[in-house]
Amino acid sequence: MIRAVIKTRTIVLLLAAFGVLALLPLFLSPNLLNAAIKMMIAALFALAFTLAMGQAGMLSFGHAAYYGLGAFAALHLMRAVELKLFGFPTPLIPLAGALAGFVFGLAFGWFATQRTGVYFSMVTLALAELLLTLAPTWNALFGGESGIATMRGPWWGISFGSDADVYYLTLAWFVVSAWCMWAFTRTPIGRLALALRDNEQRVRFLGFNAHVARTLIFAISCLFTGVAGALLAIANEAANYTIFSAQASANVVLQTFIGGAGTFFGPALGAAVMTFFARVTSDLTRSWLLYQGLIFVLVMLFAPQGLGGLIALHARKVRADGWKYLIAPYLLCLIVGLLLMAGLVFVVESIQVVMSDAYLAQRAAAKGEWVPYELFGRTFEPVSPATWGIPIVLLAIGGGLLQPARRLTARAWLAATRDVPTPDAQEQPVAASSPAAAGQGASS
Repeated sequence: MIRAVIKTRTIVLLLAAFGVLALLPLFLSPNLLNAAIKMMIAALFALAFTLAMGQAGMLSFGHAAYYGLGAFAALHLMRAVELKLFGFPTPLIPLAGALAGFVFGLAFGWFATQRTGVYFSMVTLALAELLLTLAPTWNALFGGESGIATMRGPWWGISFGSDADVYYLTLAWFVVSAWCMWAFTRTPIGRLALALRDNEQRVRFLGFNAHVARTLIFAISCLFTGVAGALLAIANEAANYTIFSAQASANVVLQTFIGGAGTFFGPALGAAVMTFFARVTSDLTRSWLLYQGLIFVLVMLFAPQGLGGLIALHARKVRADGWKYLIAPYLLCLIVGLLLMAGLVFVVESIQVVMSDAYLAQRAAAKGEWVPYELFGRTFEPVSPATWGIPIVLLAIGGGLLQPARRLTARAWLAATRDVPTPDAQEQPVAASSPAAAGQGASS
């Protein structure tokens, strides 16, 4: 009964989320609509990566290789259609990325999966770096340093010239691919992937060919990675060799762990959030990579289960009336976080300004004197105690409230998750209601 209720609730939530995503283009500006497209592509990439890493324990440091191969396969197909060499439906172009990802996933995975652990990770990284090195010089396949550019073709009266058309195409492929990956985790080979992750030696003892299974699982992960790359190519109508870079592979690793590799949709959530964060902060500051790294460190230190794990934990543990205990402590934690973040951002941005070439040129023109600098729409004196007193006060207040906020949150969590005994349980002896009491009764 409980499982049926949970399953029904999950289906309702997924349908509601799909409805919201389907209506988004009606309310978003072109810039935000383009951001939503990139968020869905990043989410699909993270889900495909997690299929290998979270499901089978294969941490790939070079998954951008199959992302890029899927993109270039789609671009070559789009160019052939544009040159009228043959016809091909635009909505099915991601199949080219899927085929490229699967084929190269089988080929590269056959070698990489002969090793496990860090050795597997290093082999995948080396293979991606090999493509990164070849791409700028292989003009026929990758277009050299400038890359390949083409145009989306119309199909069945749909021009695919607007971001809305691309958005719905991306949404359709995201939903279908996510469902296929979820269904794969329920198949026998999907269950075998979990066994390979937990105890590969026992899998071999049971008679399975672990190398073949790991290669196939890795190739299926690369298949959906190729779909994500093809969708990126359709959205941008171009790609170059930088898509194979180590940064692209590192981004999906960070996004997956921030979202929570232990849950199915956690990596997609982390990828969407961090893609939007990068898009917003990269327009505001050059230190956005620093802030992204700090977020990763904080999540790993204080919430290693990730955003998806936190949501799943609250859904599983918190009682229906338990949120009334958590609202005030969580608001206090939010205030503490904002204070600490404001102080840190002030320090980082101030240092960035006074160390920039433009500011050093101003100092040189002023014969080495410290000149005022502008930040957040205001002017500050670099050597004034009042300037550095602002972040000191913010960090001191936030740091002073940190421990009280943690203690208050811990007490509120106990109150919000405390089990309420049912009428049947209240009639049972006290020893049966507590593991500690039961242990005392047994020893007596």
